[in-house]
Amino acid sequence: METAAPVEAMPRIFGLSGGELELMLIAVVMLILFGADKNSPFLRGLEEAIKRFWRACRGSGREIGESLGAGLGKPVADALTHSNQTWEIQDPPALRLRQIRKQMKNRFIVWIAQGFAVGRIPFAAGTFGSMVGLLWFVLLLLPGSPWFYVGGSVAGIFLSVWLCGAAEEVLHQTDPPSVVLDEIMAMPVCFAVWVGRFFFANGSLPAPLYFFERHTWPMTVGVFVAFRLFDVAKPWPVRQSQKLPGGWGVTADDVLAALYVNLLAALALLLPAGR
Repeated sequence: METAAPVEAMPRIFGLSGGELELMLIAVVMLILFGADKNSPFLRGLEEAIKRFWRACRGSGREIGESLGAGLGKPVADALTHSNQTWEIQDPPALRLRQIRKQMKNRFIVWIAQGFAVGRIPFAAGTFGSMVGLLWFVLLLLPGSPWFYVGGSVAGIFLSVWLCGAAEEVLHQTDPPSVVLDEIMAMPVCFAVWVGRFFFANGSLPAPLYFFERHTWPMTVGVFVAFRLFDVAKPWPVRQSQKLPGGWGVTADDVLAALYVNLLAALALLLPAGR
């Protein structure tokens, strides 16, 4: 059976014991959350981010409702005029309906590409998107099937290519900062080596809670932080992959960053736990 020893080896890459790493991570989190005073900039920023997120969600629903009202109400009213002559200078109802459907489809695509509106958070959108990616990772583990995990991960990457490319066209931007579906879909790839090692050692996939147990959560945090670092630093060929066309350029850099994370994870899992 899988033991804690390989997982606890990760701190050795940085010259730390497992207990020292736990204390360091707790200290960093406390400093970030609470800072030197009671009014932490992080907490103020997080509060504002949550407010903007909910305003964005409400705004999207309101805009869709207004589009429906504007698109459906006017042609019907014009068709009921006494002279019935106004239809000649109005868009045909069928055309208006197609425009409304296209608008709603575009809004839905952008909503998904923005990580269900998480990407609208005004700071660290990629980090929050990666947090949603952890949920996607957990969902792929729930059935306990390696084929489901691999198939879902691959399908998610191609879905990201398609939707992120479509969102670029709708937003008229190249790799918009608010589009975080690529980070979400790359997160299961970050854990591929770790999941694979567990499977070959035990003959089954680990339960989702395995990655959040006392002896494993430091490495889970390490995988998450490493992904964010590689995604931001973009070592070769991560940055160069952004020149690929459409959604390929949006998604490929995150997948390559996830591969770098796997190299680091493989090194951690190969090291013995003891000094």
